[in-house]
Amino acid sequence: MGLVLFGLAEAILIASGAGVSPWTVLAQGIAKHTGWSIGFVTMIVSFAVLALWIPLKQKPGIGTILNALIIAFMIDFSVALLPHPEAFIWQVLQAAIGVGMIGIASGIYLTANLGAGPRDGLMKGLQAKTSFPIAYIRIGIEVTVVLIGWYLGGVVGVGTLLFAFGVGPCVAVGILFVRRFL
Repeated sequence: MGLVLFGLAEAILIASGAGVSPWTVLAQGIAKHTGWSIGFVTMIVSFAVLALWIPLKQKPGIGTILNALIIAFMIDFSVALLPHPEAFIWQVLQAAIGVGMIGIASGIYLTANLGAGPRDGLMKGLQAKTSFPIAYIRIGIEVTVVLIGWYLGGVVGVGTLLFAFGVGPCVAVGILFVRRFL
């Protein structure tokens, strides 16, 4: 359920037109050059990131694989069905809803303990290899992928900033919500 909601929330961000999460900026940029759908590129990038787990000695769980598949499917399935607002205020509101939903979705899938997502495992593996603080590792990864994606033509905007500054608090609230009510 958490991965379905996460994919839907990513699609809400994409459909908003206000900017997307860093990894989706990368997927948009790659999609622009390949003609592939954003969901398909998201899945390919997820499996490429999983390949980076090998030298980092990370072990995937069933949730890791499902993360790559379900989120990608939900993005492609949902984007066409969602509103694509033209007014800036509605774009920002829709992006904010997407970020909030990612928080709840993350709370659900993270508390299931079925394996880290591909990007989270990369972060954990790099932290273990380098001993750098996890915050620096994650910031470095996110900045790198957003810059590459932006260079390739992905959309960076207010939604990207909402994600960057809002996803941490939203995930914290999502985990609290799941632990308390589910």
